[in-house]
Parts: sequence; C-alpha cells; structure tokens
Amino acid sequence: MSTFDRRSLLRHVAALPLAGAASRLAYAMDAELDKPDFTLRIATGLVELSPQHIVSTTLYNGQFPGPLIRLTEGKRVTVDVHNDTDTPELVHWHGQMIPSGVDGAAEEGTPFIEPRASRRVSFVPKPSGLRFYHTHVVAGGDLNRGTYSGQAGPVYIEPANNPGAYDREVFLVLKEFAPSFSRGGDMDMEALVGVPERELREIGKEADERHPGPKGYEVGYDVFGINGRMLGHGEPIRVKAGERILVHVLNASATEIRSLALPGHRFRIVALDGNPVPTPADVPVLWLGTAERISAIVEMNHPGVWVLGDLADDDRGHGMGIVVEYAGAKGKAQWAKPKPFKWDYTIFGKPDATAAPPDETIEMLIVKDNGALGGFNRWTLNGEAFSMETMRPMFKVREGRRYRLKFRNASDDVHPLHLHRHSFELVRVGGRPTAGVVKDVVMLGGFQELECDFVADNPGLTLFHCHQQLHMDFGFMALLGYA
Repeated sequence: MSTFDRRSLLRHVAALPLAGAASRLAYAMDAELDKPDFTLRIATGLVELSPQHIVSTTLYNGQFPGPLIRLTEGKRVTVDVHNDTDTPELVHWHGQMIPSGVDGAAEEGTPFIEPRASRRVSFVPKPSGLRFYHTHVVAGGDLNRGTYSGQAGPVYIEPANNPGAYDREVFLVLKEFAPSFSRGGDMDMEALVGVPERELREIGKEADERHPGPKGYEVGYDVFGINGRMLGHGEPIRVKAGERILVHVLNASATEIRSLALPGHRFRIVALDGNPVPTPADVPVLWLGTAERISAIVEMNHPGVWVLGDLADDDRGHGMGIVVEYAGAKGKAQWAKPKPFKWDYTIFGKPDATAAPPDETIEMLIVKDNGALGGFNRWTLNGEAFSMETMRPMFKVREGRRYRLKFRNASDDVHPLHLHRHSFELVRVGGRPTAGVVKDVVMLGGFQELECDFVADNPGLTLFHCHQQLHMDFGFMALLGYA
C-alpha cells in the first residue's frame, strides 16, 4: 500500500496557483486516503511457459500466477478489482471467513463485476495461513472461462505470532494450460488411502445402467508449469546446504490432482490449507487435490541439482516441475521416482483423539450420470443436481451448532470437496477416524466415504461444491442457508 508523503504533496501544491490551493490540497489528501491496499486487473494476457509455448488466457495484473497478496490477520483490507474483459467476472477469496457479499460466489449473492467495470471490496482477513484468490464463474463447455484460465494467485495471511522456524519461504503455484476435451475414462485412485465400499460400487453400477451411453467429456492439457514456467525454462530454486525452506504449494488446476517429489529429500508437513496441523509429519510425496494447499519445511541436506516434479512422467515431461539447485552444484537436473506413497490425512491428526459429537448430521450421496447433459456428466447430491433457478439442493443450518457432513461417493472419481466461508475438521477419512485436522478442501476417494465437522459460525448463504470445474458446473454444488 502506498503511503502519504506530505512533503512531496506540499511541493506539488506549491507549484499551483495560490487561489484554490487549499481545496486542491484537501482533494489530493482525500484521493490518497481513498487508495486501495491492493488492485487487481482482470484482462487477457500472455503466459510464456517456454519460448516455444506461449499461451493467451485471462490473467490478474498481466501475470501468472497473480501477485502474492500478503495480509495481516484481523486488519481490514481494501481491494479494487477492474474487469477489462467483455464478460462478467467474480473473484473468490478462497479459504477466508468473510461475508457472503464479498466471498466471490454468485450462488451466495456476491454481485458480478460487469464487463469494463470495477468493484471495490473490503473485508477483515482470517484465518491466518496460505489462502488464495481465483475466478468463480461457471465455465460449462467454454475452456477459456473459469479456472481453465490463468486467474489464480496466492494469499498469505500473516499470523499474529509467527515462530519463523525456517530460513525463507518459497511459493509454488501448479497449473496446466491449453485445455481440450476428450471422452472420459476411469480415474486413477492410487493417490489416497482407503478401500472402495461395495455398496457404493453397486449404486454407481446402477447409475451406469440408467445411462448406458458413452462416458462424459473430460479435460486434458497440452502444457504444464510451476509459477507459469515449464520445467527447465524458469529460474531454479537456489538453495544452500543446511537451509530450512518453508515451501507453500498451491494446486491451482481446474481439474487435476497433482503430486510433487524432490529426490533425496522429505517434506515436513506443518500446515494444510493454511491451518497448522496437530502432528507435523515427514512424507516423501505431496498429493494435492484441486485448490488444496500444503505448507512444508524441506531441509536442504542432499546437495546437487534436482527436479522437484510430478510423479507422472508424462506430466513432468510436459512441464510440471521446477529445478532445485544447490549453491556450487552444476550439471543437468536429476530425477528419481520415489517409492509408491498414498496420501493419508489422518497421520497429521491428534493421536488417539476423538472429534466432538455433532448436533446434527447432513448426509450427501454423490452419483454420476454419464453423459447426461449434452455429453457432459451430470452430478447429483441425494438425487438432485444444483440449479440456480431453484437454489437447490439447500441445507438449513442454525448458528452456533456443530454439523457433521457425511459424504458417500458412488463414483470412481476423486472429488476435492470445498466449503466456502468456513473451515471443517476431518472426522473420518478412508475408513480411518481422526481429529484436529482443519481444512477447507479435502479429497474424497472413489467409492469411499468421508466425514467432517464444521461449526455454523458465519451467517449468510454458504456454497459447498466439488472444486473440479467440470463437476461443479454440471450439478455438484449445494447451498447451506442459515435459519
């Protein structure tokens, strides 16, 4: 935020005719005081992933990722958003507990930023930790809209008490570009712990029999990058032996689960979705669903030049990685695939703890109807696809009560489930009980169940949805309305 420099302003005013100087000074002071803390400008721009791969997409401030926005927990912030495109836009402040009117979802009542128009938003940032901002418009079949575009940027909300048990921070934003449609197949479920449940398989089979046609469209991508650069085409992460690097990772994909590994190193997970975990734990691989964030400390104790990259050879080969270079090390960056590792949220929970009992349980059965909407899959919650006309499904909640959300996934897809304007505590994942892990996005495995609790402590319409753009656009959403 710019600060008011009284001397420079007085020099400027002194150069003006004396008549009206006082009123001009007052006007200049008002203009300075009226400046926002941050400005975001939405417009079409270019992302140079490599000299051979330059893509045109919609960006914030002409760059990908959008600028890192650092905020202070509890200190009000003002942001001006200018929409320089020809279509209405929304900016969602993901992971923050703020009012519905500024959260950035039309389903909650946030107004659109009309084409060639601007909007000022103001809110009190909370909670602390790694959050982000991104577009929240429906893309449908338009691969230039929504999160298929380059509209995403990190937010870091500084806590009141920062222990600083690291030498420096590195922010990594993962993203694919140049999307295209193809017919869907089975999703790889090897990322997560847990065993598919027979009853959910049967429900999914019955849905397939009701819609026996071809599977719906899925989205694939031509190029991949970290911080807007393909592997080998951006500046490396330069480190020194003995350093402790706090790595903040954001999966800004529209549709993809991402993995990351760094040969010879481990990640000590200290926060998930910006929230400190009760039990920090070392893991060899990071797995992140769409919109998930991980903060991990990496001890630089294995000198060399390495690839920090996705486990999938094809995705890494198309750019999903970044070079880590130790001081004094030379040569080609090396990659070595780690042993198979399944992601288990429960290892970060409170040992031998049990979550508090809920006041009420809300159950949702997730079913996929193959190709039922013009070739796209239709998604239903308890038999109903979301509709803006009816604003359903809608679940009523009461302020101050603790609710348990029980999800039953009768599809083979992994769903990154997101609750707006609230955080939730994981209670049972992949058949394993847990407590203390607080998130705002969580991956639900294919044909599995998951339970999480939230306290209804932020009145106003609240959106719940799968953060996979293809899923949320075609039915996988619901609203929570405060009674």
